[in-house]
Amino acid sequence: MLRRITGLLLLTAAALLIHGYHPYAEDSEIYLPGVLKILNPSLFPTNAEFFGEHAGHTLYPNLIAFSVRATHLPLPWAAFLWHLTSIVLLLAASWRLATALFEDDRARWAAVSLMAVLLTLPLAGSALLILDQYLNPRNLAAFAALFAIAEMLHRKYGRATLWLLFAAAMHPFMAAFAIMFCLWMAFLNSVRPRFLGFAGEAQPIAAKPSVLVAFALPFGITFEPPPPQYHEVALRQPSHFILRWEWYEWLGVIGPVLVFWWIASWARRRGFANLELISRAMAPFVFVAMLAAIGLGIPARFEALTRLQPLRCLALCYMVLVVVGGGLIGQYLLQRHTWRWLALFLPLAFGMHFAQAQVFPASASVEWPWSAPRNPWAQAFEWIRANTPVDALFALDPRHMELPGEDENGFRARSERGMLADLVKDKGACSMFPPLSVKWAEQIADEKNFQDFGNEDFERLRKKYGVSWVVIQQTAAQKSHLALGCPYENSAVRVCRVP
Repeated sequence: MLRRITGLLLLTAAALLIHGYHPYAEDSEIYLPGVLKILNPSLFPTNAEFFGEHAGHTLYPNLIAFSVRATHLPLPWAAFLWHLTSIVLLLAASWRLATALFEDDRARWAAVSLMAVLLTLPLAGSALLILDQYLNPRNLAAFAALFAIAEMLHRKYGRATLWLLFAAAMHPFMAAFAIMFCLWMAFLNSVRPRFLGFAGEAQPIAAKPSVLVAFALPFGITFEPPPPQYHEVALRQPSHFILRWEWYEWLGVIGPVLVFWWIASWARRRGFANLELISRAMAPFVFVAMLAAIGLGIPARFEALTRLQPLRCLALCYMVLVVVGGGLIGQYLLQRHTWRWLALFLPLAFGMHFAQAQVFPASASVEWPWSAPRNPWAQAFEWIRANTPVDALFALDPRHMELPGEDENGFRARSERGMLADLVKDKGACSMFPPLSVKWAEQIADEKNFQDFGNEDFERLRKKYGVSWVVIQQTAAQKSHLALGCPYENSAVRVCRVP
């Protein structure tokens, strides 16, 4: 046991260094403000609904806020420790699943090692990774879902139910796929009990649909007709429409289906009952999701239903595929040959690390909670947090998270200040909660051509929305010759008051 715990901790440390840590990046802009709002209700008096809808459908912000208050740790430290916990628990879940599939410890460690190295593997065109480089509810739901599948195979149905309940509390939408997959595995085994069993046993999985089926639908999804503004939001969400995916992203869906079909046949011939069951369950599970995604993406009248995103089931598929693939490689290829382990995992680790460095080129690989940011946008946002009023409302380029050098730093998450709607993350909230698209579209229209704004434009935003501060790129500020007081500037931006 001590050896296993030590190994998991060492792999967690390696995973952190390989994939990095960026606490305010990407979807942190959606999830972290919900935690901040609980800790300090005076924050975000304007536009809180762009993150509040997500926060209102999960217990994630309550859990993180409670841990901050209970431990008296600053939020950056608490988030960092939770992120490490999510990694180690995902690796532990990978071990637990591997024990249900493989008897050889080498196969189990290879499965866990491969998971550690591939944490930030993109999942086809779904805009998801196996595990993100920052804390969010998907990460917590991910390890819970994998534990649930593992416990189903170990016939620990009470434990599986508890893990599914935890996943549903953290991220109901992602948990729905895990619940449906567990029910699907139970059904397959009940009609073909030879799929499951150790040493020739044929004991069916006795899932309890009455307990689980209530959680099988994504929470918070309504089916009322969306407002007309929703169409613009939908056009900006290519991940919702499989027909807009690139050809290689299609391979990321079709490939795992074919691989699992092959593994199911191979496992049956060799008597790996659990491996056969999970593979035979996963292949049609993903294939049906692909057909559903195609069906929802074709008729225009189904545009609002594409937010159901059936292919988010790829998160489960890829986690299981990594465990299964790693186990088979460890058992039949790597074996006891140290040089083979190094030849496989070292290039993979360096390749994944290099890929992450390209995603966040202007930031440190690991943004430690005790260190100051080196990214100039992040530096400006932290100056704002320390030097502007709590109720200040900011205007930024609505595409700022996509600008070169910005590294997808979330303004609300990092500065703890409100802003007008943006074109990157706020549209994601609107895509899931269509009524938000009305307010979003109005603000986006008022921010059009932000990089060319002059004094009269900022005055217009002040009168209409109460904008009191702006963040302007240095190039734009120099071209516009704005008559604004700018108490902070660096190589990338100026932070200016709107008089």
